[in-house]
Amino acid sequence: MTMTAATTSPLTQEFIDADEQWSTHNYHPLPVVIAEAEGAWVTDVEGNRYLDFLAGYSALNFGHRHPALIEATTAQLGRVTLTSRAFHHDQFGAFCRELAELTGTEMVLPMNSGAEAVESAIKIARKWAYRVKGVPADAAQIVVAGSNFHGRTTTIVSFSDDEEARADYGPYTPGFVTVPYGDADALAAAVTDNTAAVMLEPIQGEAGVNVPPQGYFAEVRRICDERGALFVADEIQSGLARTGTLLALEHEGVRADLTTLGKALGGGILPVSAVVGSRDVLGVLRPGEHGSTFGGNPLACAVGRAVVKLLATGEFQQRSAELGAHLHARLGELVGHGVSAVRGRGLWAGVDIAEGGLTGRQAAQALAGKGVLCKETHGSTLRLAPPLVISKDDLDRGIDAVADTVSRG
Repeated sequence: MTMTAATTSPLTQEFIDADEQWSTHNYHPLPVVIAEAEGAWVTDVEGNRYLDFLAGYSALNFGHRHPALIEATTAQLGRVTLTSRAFHHDQFGAFCRELAELTGTEMVLPMNSGAEAVESAIKIARKWAYRVKGVPADAAQIVVAGSNFHGRTTTIVSFSDDEEARADYGPYTPGFVTVPYGDADALAAAVTDNTAAVMLEPIQGEAGVNVPPQGYFAEVRRICDERGALFVADEIQSGLARTGTLLALEHEGVRADLTTLGKALGGGILPVSAVVGSRDVLGVLRPGEHGSTFGGNPLACAVGRAVVKLLATGEFQQRSAELGAHLHARLGELVGHGVSAVRGRGLWAGVDIAEGGLTGRQAAQALAGKGVLCKETHGSTLRLAPPLVISKDDLDRGIDAVADTVSRG
Protein backbone atom coordinates (compact mmCIF):
# COMPACT_ATOMS: atom_id res chain seq x y z
CA MET A 1 0.00 0.00 0.00
CA THR A 2 1.18 3.53 -0.74
CA MET A 3 -0.09 6.94 0.26
CA THR A 4 -1.06 9.65 -2.20
CA ALA A 5 -1.04 13.37 -1.53
CA ALA A 6 -4.82 13.25 -1.04
CA THR A 7 -4.56 10.59 1.71
CA THR A 8 -1.56 11.88 3.67
CA SER A 9 -1.77 10.37 7.14
CA PRO A 10 -1.49 12.36 10.39
CA LEU A 11 1.96 10.84 11.06
CA THR A 12 3.29 11.74 7.62
CA GLN A 13 1.74 15.20 7.86
CA GLU A 14 3.45 15.75 11.21
CA PHE A 15 6.87 15.32 9.61
CA ILE A 16 5.90 17.50 6.65
CA ASP A 17 4.63 20.24 8.94
CA ALA A 18 7.89 20.22 10.91
CA ASP A 19 9.84 20.57 7.68
CA GLU A 20 7.65 23.44 6.54
CA GLN A 21 7.91 25.26 9.87
CA TRP A 22 11.62 24.90 10.58
CA SER A 23 13.39 24.58 7.23
CA THR A 24 13.95 27.10 4.47
CA HIS A 25 11.48 26.53 1.63
CA ASN A 26 14.06 26.10 -1.12
CA TYR A 27 12.66 22.72 -2.21
CA HIS A 28 9.19 21.45 -3.01
CA PRO A 29 9.35 17.74 -2.13
CA LEU A 30 6.65 15.19 -2.81
CA PRO A 31 4.57 14.35 0.29
CA VAL A 32 6.53 11.18 1.08
CA VAL A 33 8.59 10.87 4.29
CA ILE A 34 11.30 8.25 3.84
CA ALA A 35 12.57 6.41 6.92
CA GLU A 36 14.51 3.42 5.54
CA ALA A 37 16.03 2.31 2.25
CA GLU A 38 17.89 -0.56 0.67
CA GLY A 39 18.88 -1.22 -2.92
CA ALA A 40 16.29 0.24 -5.27
CA TRP A 41 13.56 0.49 -2.62
CA VAL A 42 12.68 2.98 0.11
CA THR A 43 10.19 2.72 2.96
CA ASP A 44 8.26 5.62 4.47
CA VAL A 45 7.32 6.29 8.09
CA GLU A 46 4.03 4.43 7.56
CA GLY A 47 5.75 1.28 6.30
CA ASN A 48 4.78 1.85 2.66
CA ARG A 49 7.45 0.81 0.13
CA TYR A 50 8.36 2.75 -3.00
CA LEU A 51 10.56 1.96 -5.97
CA ASP A 52 13.21 4.67 -6.28
CA PHE A 53 13.25 5.88 -9.89
CA LEU A 54 15.33 8.99 -9.16
CA ALA A 55 18.38 7.66 -7.27
CA GLY A 56 19.19 11.00 -5.70
CA TYR A 57 19.77 12.62 -9.11
CA SER A 58 22.46 9.94 -9.76
CA ALA A 59 24.04 10.19 -6.30
CA LEU A 60 22.65 6.71 -5.62
CA ASN A 61 23.91 4.91 -8.72
CA PHE A 62 24.75 1.89 -6.54
CA GLY A 63 21.43 1.97 -4.75
CA HIS A 64 20.75 2.65 -1.12
CA ARG A 65 23.19 1.26 1.44
CA HIS A 66 25.23 -0.90 -0.93
CA PRO A 67 26.92 -3.50 1.32
CA ALA A 68 30.45 -2.81 0.05
CA LEU A 69 30.03 0.91 0.65
CA ILE A 70 28.51 0.47 4.09
CA GLU A 71 31.36 -1.87 5.02
CA ALA A 72 34.01 0.63 3.89
CA THR A 73 32.24 3.46 5.73
CA THR A 74 31.86 1.51 8.96
CA ALA A 75 35.48 0.40 8.93
CA GLN A 76 36.75 3.94 8.43
CA LEU A 77 34.41 5.38 11.08
CA GLY A 78 36.24 3.21 13.57
CA ARG A 79 39.64 4.65 12.59
CA VAL A 80 39.68 8.36 11.67
CA THR A 81 37.21 10.62 9.85
CA LEU A 82 38.91 14.02 9.50
CA THR A 83 42.43 15.38 9.60
CA SER A 84 42.19 18.44 7.32
CA ARG A 85 44.81 18.77 4.60
CA ALA A 86 47.25 20.19 7.16
CA PHE A 87 48.43 16.58 7.50
CA HIS A 88 48.69 13.50 5.31
CA HIS A 89 46.43 10.52 5.96
CA ASP A 90 46.60 6.92 4.80
CA GLN A 91 43.55 7.01 2.46
CA PHE A 92 44.28 10.15 0.45
CA GLY A 93 47.07 9.12 -1.90
CA ALA A 94 45.47 5.76 -2.62
CA PHE A 95 42.13 7.38 -3.45
CA CYS A 96 43.74 9.88 -5.83
CA ARG A 97 45.81 7.20 -7.53
CA GLU A 98 42.91 4.76 -7.92
CA LEU A 99 40.53 7.42 -9.25
CA ALA A 100 43.17 8.68 -11.69
CA GLU A 101 43.79 5.14 -12.92
CA LEU A 102 40.06 4.48 -13.31
CA THR A 103 39.49 7.65 -15.33
CA GLY A 104 42.76 7.49 -17.27
CA THR A 105 43.97 10.83 -15.91
CA GLU A 106 47.12 12.01 -14.16
CA MET A 107 46.05 14.09 -11.19
CA VAL A 108 43.06 14.44 -8.84
CA LEU A 109 41.74 17.37 -6.79
CA PRO A 110 39.26 16.00 -4.21
CA MET A 111 36.49 18.29 -3.00
CA ASN A 112 33.07 17.83 -1.39
CA SER A 113 29.99 18.91 -3.37
CA GLY A 114 29.56 18.93 -7.11
CA ALA A 115 29.31 22.71 -7.10
CA GLU A 116 32.69 22.88 -5.37
CA ALA A 117 34.19 20.71 -8.09
CA VAL A 118 32.78 23.03 -10.76
CA GLU A 119 34.00 26.13 -8.91
CA SER A 120 37.42 24.49 -8.63
CA ALA A 121 37.48 23.72 -12.36
CA ILE A 122 36.61 27.35 -13.13
CA LYS A 123 39.43 28.61 -10.93
CA ILE A 124 41.92 26.14 -12.39
CA ALA A 125 40.95 27.00 -15.97
CA ARG A 126 41.37 30.71 -15.31
CA LYS A 127 44.72 30.24 -13.54
CA TRP A 128 45.90 28.04 -16.42
CA ALA A 129 44.81 30.71 -18.92
CA TYR A 130 46.87 33.39 -17.15
CA ARG A 131 49.94 31.34 -16.30
CA VAL A 132 50.18 29.05 -19.33
CA LYS A 133 48.16 30.46 -22.22
CA GLY A 134 49.09 34.08 -21.54
CA VAL A 135 45.61 35.60 -21.40
CA PRO A 136 45.78 39.21 -20.08
CA ALA A 137 44.93 39.61 -16.39
CA ASP A 138 41.21 39.40 -15.57
CA ALA A 139 40.28 38.90 -19.24
CA ALA A 140 39.75 35.11 -19.27
CA GLN A 141 36.40 33.87 -20.54
CA ILE A 142 34.68 30.52 -20.22
CA VAL A 143 32.16 29.43 -22.85
CA VAL A 144 29.11 27.57 -21.51
CA ALA A 145 25.84 26.27 -22.95
CA GLY A 146 22.31 27.52 -22.59
CA SER A 147 20.00 25.49 -20.32
CA ASN A 148 23.04 24.39 -18.32
CA PHE A 149 23.02 23.25 -14.72
CA HIS A 150 26.37 23.14 -12.93
CA GLY A 151 25.34 24.03 -9.36
CA ARG A 152 23.95 26.85 -7.27
CA THR A 153 26.82 29.02 -6.04
CA THR A 154 26.80 32.71 -6.90
CA THR A 155 29.37 32.29 -9.67
CA ILE A 156 27.61 29.28 -11.20
CA VAL A 157 24.14 30.84 -11.24
CA SER A 158 25.74 33.87 -12.89
CA PHE A 159 25.89 31.89 -16.14
CA SER A 160 22.58 30.06 -15.71
CA ASP A 161 19.63 31.05 -17.90
CA ASP A 162 17.11 29.49 -15.49
CA GLU A 163 15.57 32.60 -13.96
CA GLU A 164 14.16 30.65 -11.02
CA ALA A 165 17.70 29.62 -10.06
CA ARG A 166 19.30 32.96 -11.00
CA ALA A 167 16.93 35.81 -10.15
CA ASP A 168 17.80 38.25 -7.34
CA TYR A 169 21.31 36.91 -6.71
CA GLY A 170 23.16 39.68 -8.55
CA PRO A 171 25.52 41.33 -9.08
CA TYR A 172 26.67 38.39 -11.15
CA THR A 173 30.16 37.09 -11.79
CA PRO A 174 31.45 38.16 -15.23
CA GLY A 175 33.63 36.15 -17.59
CA PHE A 176 31.14 33.72 -19.15
CA VAL A 177 29.77 33.50 -22.70
CA THR A 178 26.67 31.40 -23.40
CA VAL A 179 25.94 29.57 -26.67
CA PRO A 180 23.13 27.16 -27.62
CA TYR A 181 23.75 23.59 -26.47
CA GLY A 182 24.65 21.27 -29.33
CA ASP A 183 25.46 24.07 -31.79
CA ALA A 184 29.11 23.62 -32.78
CA ASP A 185 29.10 26.61 -35.16
CA ALA A 186 27.93 28.95 -32.41
CA LEU A 187 30.57 27.53 -30.11
CA ALA A 188 33.33 28.05 -32.67
CA ALA A 189 32.25 31.67 -33.15
CA ALA A 190 32.31 32.31 -29.40
CA VAL A 191 35.83 31.00 -28.72
CA THR A 192 38.48 33.75 -28.82
CA ASP A 193 42.12 34.16 -27.84
CA ASN A 194 40.91 35.01 -24.33
CA THR A 195 38.88 31.81 -23.94
CA ALA A 196 40.26 29.81 -21.04
CA ALA A 197 37.85 26.90 -21.39
CA VAL A 198 34.65 25.51 -22.81
CA MET A 199 32.59 23.91 -20.04
CA LEU A 200 29.72 21.60 -20.95
CA GLU A 201 27.60 18.75 -19.63
CA PRO A 202 27.84 15.67 -21.88
CA ILE A 203 24.11 15.27 -21.21
CA GLN A 204 22.07 18.06 -19.67
CA GLY A 205 20.19 16.46 -16.78
CA GLU A 206 18.31 19.35 -15.20
CA ALA A 207 17.23 20.58 -18.64
CA GLY A 208 15.39 17.31 -19.27
CA VAL A 209 18.15 14.78 -20.05
CA ASN A 210 19.11 16.52 -23.29
CA VAL A 211 21.53 14.61 -25.53
CA PRO A 212 23.38 16.70 -28.15
CA PRO A 213 23.71 15.66 -31.81
CA GLN A 214 26.17 12.86 -32.53
CA GLY A 215 29.58 14.29 -33.33
CA TYR A 216 29.05 17.47 -31.33
CA PHE A 217 31.72 16.72 -28.75
CA ALA A 218 34.23 15.72 -31.39
CA GLU A 219 33.76 19.24 -32.77
CA VAL A 220 34.06 20.73 -29.28
CA ARG A 221 37.37 18.91 -28.85
CA ARG A 222 38.61 20.06 -32.26
CA ILE A 223 37.66 23.70 -31.61
CA CYS A 224 39.35 23.70 -28.20
CA ASP A 225 42.51 22.17 -29.65
CA GLU A 226 42.64 24.63 -32.54
CA ARG A 227 42.11 27.69 -30.32
CA GLY A 228 44.22 26.58 -27.36
CA ALA A 229 41.33 26.37 -24.91
CA LEU A 230 40.63 23.73 -22.29
CA PHE A 231 37.61 21.45 -22.56
CA VAL A 232 35.94 20.93 -19.18
CA ALA A 233 33.31 18.19 -18.96
CA ASP A 234 30.83 18.27 -16.08
CA GLU A 235 30.15 14.56 -15.49
CA ILE A 236 28.72 15.01 -12.01
CA GLN A 237 25.35 13.56 -13.05
CA SER A 238 26.26 11.78 -16.29
CA GLY A 239 29.41 10.03 -15.09
CA LEU A 240 30.27 6.92 -13.10
CA ALA A 241 28.27 4.39 -15.15
CA ARG A 242 24.96 6.27 -15.35
CA THR A 243 24.88 6.23 -19.19
CA GLY A 244 26.32 2.75 -19.75
CA THR A 245 29.97 3.84 -19.84
CA LEU A 246 32.23 5.10 -17.07
CA LEU A 247 32.00 8.65 -18.46
CA ALA A 248 29.30 9.82 -20.86
CA LEU A 249 31.90 11.33 -23.19
CA GLU A 250 33.06 7.81 -24.01
CA HIS A 251 30.00 7.47 -26.25
CA GLU A 252 31.75 9.86 -28.63
CA GLY A 253 35.30 8.72 -28.02
CA VAL A 254 36.26 12.16 -26.69
CA ARG A 255 38.36 13.11 -23.68
CA ALA A 256 38.21 16.34 -21.72
CA ASP A 257 41.16 18.23 -20.24
CA LEU A 258 39.34 18.51 -16.92
CA THR A 259 36.40 16.44 -15.72
CA THR A 260 34.25 17.18 -12.68
CA LEU A 261 32.89 14.21 -10.77
CA GLY A 262 30.54 14.06 -7.80
CA LYS A 263 27.21 12.60 -6.67
CA ALA A 264 27.80 8.84 -7.15
CA LEU A 265 31.44 9.25 -6.12
CA GLY A 266 30.17 9.46 -2.54
CA GLY A 267 28.13 6.28 -2.91
CA GLY A 268 24.99 7.95 -1.60
CA ILE A 269 26.65 8.13 1.82
CA LEU A 270 28.35 11.53 1.98
CA PRO A 271 29.35 14.33 -0.41
CA VAL A 272 32.49 13.46 -2.38
CA SER A 273 33.57 15.26 -5.54
CA ALA A 274 36.73 15.69 -7.56
CA VAL A 275 38.31 17.37 -10.54
CA VAL A 276 40.43 14.97 -12.56
CA GLY A 277 42.70 15.82 -15.46
CA SER A 278 46.22 16.21 -16.76
CA ARG A 279 49.21 17.20 -14.65
CA ASP A 280 49.88 20.10 -17.04
CA VAL A 281 46.56 21.70 -16.10
CA LEU A 282 45.89 20.70 -12.49
CA GLY A 283 49.54 21.31 -11.74
CA VAL A 284 49.03 25.08 -11.93
CA LEU A 285 47.78 25.00 -8.33
CA ARG A 286 50.36 25.65 -5.63
CA PRO A 287 50.06 25.41 -1.81
CA GLY A 288 47.74 28.05 -0.40
CA GLU A 289 46.05 28.89 -3.71
CA HIS A 290 42.99 26.65 -3.25
CA GLY A 291 41.72 24.28 -0.59
CA SER A 292 38.98 22.73 1.49
CA THR A 293 38.93 21.59 5.13
CA PHE A 294 36.80 18.55 4.38
CA GLY A 295 37.90 17.91 0.79
CA GLY A 296 39.65 14.55 0.59
CA ASN A 297 38.96 13.69 4.24
CA PRO A 298 39.71 10.10 5.35
CA LEU A 299 36.06 9.01 5.45
CA ALA A 300 35.34 10.48 2.02
CA CYS A 301 38.44 8.85 0.55
CA ALA A 302 37.56 5.45 2.03
CA VAL A 303 34.07 5.62 0.53
CA GLY A 304 35.43 6.95 -2.77
CA ARG A 305 37.92 4.07 -2.95
CA ALA A 306 35.07 1.58 -2.46
CA VAL A 307 33.12 3.30 -5.26
CA VAL A 308 36.14 3.12 -7.57
CA LYS A 309 36.51 -0.59 -6.77
CA LEU A 310 32.87 -1.22 -7.75
CA LEU A 311 33.33 0.65 -11.03
CA ALA A 312 36.64 -1.01 -11.88
CA THR A 313 34.90 -4.34 -12.58
CA GLY A 314 32.75 -2.81 -15.35
CA GLU A 315 29.68 -4.56 -13.93
CA PHE A 316 27.70 -1.37 -13.35
CA GLN A 317 28.56 0.06 -16.76
CA GLN A 318 27.27 -3.15 -18.35
CA ARG A 319 24.11 -3.20 -16.25
CA SER A 320 23.38 0.40 -17.16
CA ALA A 321 23.91 -0.29 -20.86
CA GLU A 322 21.78 -3.43 -20.96
CA LEU A 323 18.96 -2.28 -18.70
CA GLY A 324 19.14 1.16 -20.30
CA ALA A 325 18.49 -0.33 -23.73
CA HIS A 326 15.43 -2.04 -22.29
CA LEU A 327 14.28 1.15 -20.58
CA HIS A 328 14.51 3.23 -23.75
CA ALA A 329 12.90 0.56 -25.92
CA ARG A 330 9.89 0.44 -23.64
CA LEU A 331 9.65 4.19 -23.13
CA GLY A 332 9.88 4.67 -26.89
CA GLU A 333 6.66 2.68 -27.22
CA LEU A 334 4.89 5.36 -25.18
CA VAL A 335 5.52 8.10 -27.76
CA GLY A 336 2.12 8.93 -29.18
CA HIS A 337 0.43 7.40 -26.14
CA GLY A 338 0.64 10.21 -23.65
CA VAL A 339 4.30 10.93 -24.35
CA SER A 340 5.66 13.32 -26.98
CA ALA A 341 9.38 12.54 -26.72
CA VAL A 342 11.94 10.46 -24.83
CA ARG A 343 15.65 11.28 -24.50
CA GLY A 344 18.65 9.89 -22.70
CA ARG A 345 21.27 7.17 -22.48
CA GLY A 346 21.72 4.17 -20.23
CA LEU A 347 19.52 4.19 -17.14
CA TRP A 348 18.70 7.87 -17.57
CA ALA A 349 15.71 9.26 -19.43
CA GLY A 350 13.73 12.44 -19.85
CA VAL A 351 10.09 11.75 -20.68
CA ASP A 352 8.06 14.63 -22.14
CA ILE A 353 4.37 14.29 -21.32
CA ALA A 354 2.21 15.15 -24.31
CA GLU A 355 0.40 18.46 -24.46
CA GLY A 356 -2.96 18.29 -22.72
CA GLY A 357 -1.79 15.63 -20.29
CA LEU A 358 -0.66 15.89 -16.71
CA THR A 359 1.98 18.35 -15.63
CA GLY A 360 5.25 16.82 -14.54
CA ARG A 361 4.39 17.51 -10.90
CA GLN A 362 0.98 15.88 -11.23
CA ALA A 363 2.54 12.84 -12.89
CA ALA A 364 5.21 12.54 -10.17
CA GLN A 365 2.51 12.70 -7.49
CA ALA A 366 0.41 10.11 -9.30
CA LEU A 367 3.43 7.82 -9.60
CA ALA A 368 4.12 8.16 -5.88
CA GLY A 369 0.56 6.97 -5.34
CA LYS A 370 1.48 3.89 -7.38
CA GLY A 371 4.61 3.28 -5.35
CA VAL A 372 7.19 4.76 -7.75
CA LEU A 373 9.27 7.84 -6.88
CA CYS A 374 10.65 10.20 -9.52
CA LYS A 375 10.67 13.96 -10.03
CA GLU A 376 9.56 16.45 -12.63
CA THR A 377 11.69 19.05 -14.35
CA HIS A 378 10.75 21.97 -16.61
CA GLY A 379 7.00 21.67 -16.29
CA SER A 380 5.99 18.62 -18.29
CA THR A 381 9.06 16.38 -18.19
CA LEU A 382 9.67 13.43 -15.92
CA ARG A 383 13.28 12.62 -15.13
CA LEU A 384 13.92 8.91 -14.62
CA ALA A 385 17.20 7.62 -13.18
CA PRO A 386 16.73 4.34 -11.30
CA PRO A 387 19.68 2.90 -9.36
CA LEU A 388 21.98 0.72 -11.44
CA VAL A 389 21.34 -2.19 -9.06
CA ILE A 390 17.66 -2.33 -10.03
CA SER A 391 16.38 -5.68 -11.27
CA LYS A 392 14.75 -5.99 -14.68
CA ASP A 393 11.45 -6.95 -13.02
CA ASP A 394 11.50 -3.84 -10.85
CA LEU A 395 12.51 -1.72 -13.84
CA ASP A 396 9.48 -3.02 -15.71
CA ARG A 397 7.33 -2.38 -12.65
CA GLY A 398 8.36 1.27 -12.71
CA ILE A 399 7.93 1.60 -16.47
CA ASP A 400 4.46 0.07 -16.25
CA ALA A 401 3.52 2.67 -13.65
CA VAL A 402 4.85 5.48 -15.88
CA ALA A 403 2.91 4.11 -18.87
CA ASP A 404 -0.31 3.86 -16.88
CA THR A 405 0.11 7.38 -15.47
CA VAL A 406 0.84 9.22 -18.71
CA SER A 407 -1.74 7.33 -20.75
CA ARG A 408 -4.52 8.23 -18.34
CA GLY A 409 -3.62 11.94 -18.42
